[in-house]
Amino acid sequence: MAKAVLLLEDGFELEGEGFGAEGEAFGEVVFNTSLSGYQEVLTDPSYRGQIVTMTYPLIGNYGVNPEDGESSRAWLAGFVVREVSDLRSNWRSTADLGTWLAEQRVVGIQGIDTRALTRHLRMEGARHGVISSADLDRRSLAKKLASSARIVGVDLVQEVSCPAPYPWTEGLPGAAPVTPLRHVVVMDCGVKRNILRHLVSSANRVTVVPARFTAQQIMKLAPDGVVISNGPGDPEPVHYVVQAVRELIGKVPLFGICLGQQMLGIAMGGRTYKLKFGHHGANHPVKDLRTGRIAITSQNHGFNVDMKTLPGADPGADPVANPAAPAGAGTGGAQGPSDGYGTCTTHVNLYDGTAEGLENRGLDLFSVQYHPEASPGPHESGYLFARFAELMDHRRNRAQKN
Repeated sequence: MAKAVLLLEDGFELEGEGFGAEGEAFGEVVFNTSLSGYQEVLTDPSYRGQIVTMTYPLIGNYGVNPEDGESSRAWLAGFVVREVSDLRSNWRSTADLGTWLAEQRVVGIQGIDTRALTRHLRMEGARHGVISSADLDRRSLAKKLASSARIVGVDLVQEVSCPAPYPWTEGLPGAAPVTPLRHVVVMDCGVKRNILRHLVSSANRVTVVPARFTAQQIMKLAPDGVVISNGPGDPEPVHYVVQAVRELIGKVPLFGICLGQQMLGIAMGGRTYKLKFGHHGANHPVKDLRTGRIAITSQNHGFNVDMKTLPGADPGADPVANPAAPAGAGTGGAQGPSDGYGTCTTHVNLYDGTAEGLENRGLDLFSVQYHPEASPGPHESGYLFARFAELMDHRRNRAQKN
């Protein structure tokens, strides 16, 4: 393998061996603590614009296959591992990781101290960086890195959203077919396939629409509920999604997932802020403030809603302080709708106290900052799809009575 180098904007550098595609890759360097599920990570559109470091030391030992992708391609900018395995010991495997990454034009680097890199990112925060197997001159790479695009203030949703509406009919693997009882429209900000599978298996007919669809276009499809999906990067520049969500609030039940929670927060007049190094992995403990139950969750986000900025928020419903949200931090949003129920925090991250869920019962909406569909990760939060189905049914029953 050819030599390769990883260089961060603060001068931190590591030398290793290139694998996957040859060339250069620029992006925000983050770390993911999942022990497996690397193919799902690679194909998650939420990682657009990022270079992902896997903290687990051996990656690639079960290869890749057509079934485990969360989208049709790899979206991240680059991939960092301690050791890539040439041996793929799995009967479902159709290719080794290095060959597949080369086909996907993803630049990778292996043979570096990923523990040192993770510690650096953990202490100093996520950093803009570059992987290169083509240019090994540090000064040259530093100049290129300084002029390369960052993710803050950039609309990455437009790069990953679908170009046209389409129906989704595939349910969860092994699940019995069910008759659709409702129609759910999914705003594709970078949606993962397993979200769509969960929705189908929850007895919903699913239509996926581009992120640029307006509220009027969505309502013409006569949805019983709307899901605002996960997606990459900074929510603040994605004004068209925020505007559509703002106009949908109160008209139809809403369920936001990850970036979808941030869109809801801004649409209701709140602000978002950037986390120091983000939450990326499949082992984050989250507490449900209503039940006291703790779930281990799958997460992938670098921004978060500052719940204290939401107009009409109920401070009594958020007993956990949010030390990660600096005073005055965030990007802000216009005044959104509110009602007597107020918007409250429903879940918190037990690592740092950040908000992991919000709800407004009067407006028939709720969201979570983590990934209830997992893939990869624990399945403990799959009940939220059933909760969304119940919300849609209650809304329909109220409308019929009136």
